[in-house]
Amino acid sequence: MTRVSVLACLVLSGIACTQTSQPLIELPAHFPEPVYQFKGNPVSQAGIDLGKLLFNDPLLSADSTIACASCHHQAFAFADGGKALSTGIKNQKGRRNAPGIFNVQWHPYFMADGGVNHLEVMPLAPITDTLEMGESIRQMITKLRRSTFYPAFFKSAFGTDSIYTRNVMLALAQYMGTLVSAHAKYDDVLQGKAKFTKEESEGKKLFEQHCATCHAGVLFSDFKFRSNGLDTSFEKDRGRARVTDTKADEGKFVTPSLRNVALTAPYMHDGRFETLSRVLQHYVHEIKPSAATDSILIKKKINLSAKQQQAVIAFLHTLTDSAFITNKKLVP
Repeated sequence: MTRVSVLACLVLSGIACTQTSQPLIELPAHFPEPVYQFKGNPVSQAGIDLGKLLFNDPLLSADSTIACASCHHQAFAFADGGKALSTGIKNQKGRRNAPGIFNVQWHPYFMADGGVNHLEVMPLAPITDTLEMGESIRQMITKLRRSTFYPAFFKSAFGTDSIYTRNVMLALAQYMGTLVSAHAKYDDVLQGKAKFTKEESEGKKLFEQHCATCHAGVLFSDFKFRSNGLDTSFEKDRGRARVTDTKADEGKFVTPSLRNVALTAPYMHDGRFETLSRVLQHYVHEIKPSAATDSILIKKKINLSAKQQQAVIAFLHTLTDSAFITNKKLVP
């Protein structure tokens, strides 16, 4: 019996179904209004439990070897820690670095090129991608319907044991909605519960001066598409232009959130930089000017000494949410 089926048996028997007075999905008071608000997708503990099972079940892949969780590990803020490119079915390498999954309710776009613009649709991309999970939606639904325990889960979550693509996606959205990261040291300082060290405080000032235009607000992203001077030609990956087929969008990728950034190495859409120090070296010394490069990086050169770079990194470490990566409720 697989770990997923064991958990299913426990939940179905009531052992893992705990009642709590806490809201099922956290909405931090210091966060802005979420983009996705679960309209038409009422959240329930049964729905979250079902989504958690689906997220961790390799049954959703073509050869039943790769789950969503295979490339999104809690210890790395649900990124694929240490891997530039993740491994899919048949030992294939993916096209881009797997991002962390957290605070997805606040994201207007998903994927580095923004090819998906709705949380309920997002899982379809990795499930059907031939380099990732490689499964057809029809076959995935067939396998779930044949399961000995999934119909009962769908009955509990949605009032029917019929399994369709939509309620699979709704359950996954409910589970991913629970992946809220809002309890880093940065948040404690913001709420008057802690204080930065001298180095962290200096790093914050430098970050606000040089980085916060793009990595903005408490989510640490403006969610705009930008080229950060990595390359001058884009045959290997056209970025946003892959979606829009517009030359002006070549080499542009959505600004990633920097929450938990110390956990999610390597960095950039292709995982080319292994450390935060290497990332800062790029911004200080290696910006490649081109028609695609964001004008902010051309007009306002980032000039940081080695000591200042270390201060910025110290500040970035205050964005690590230890409670998030150790919360046992988020994993089977």
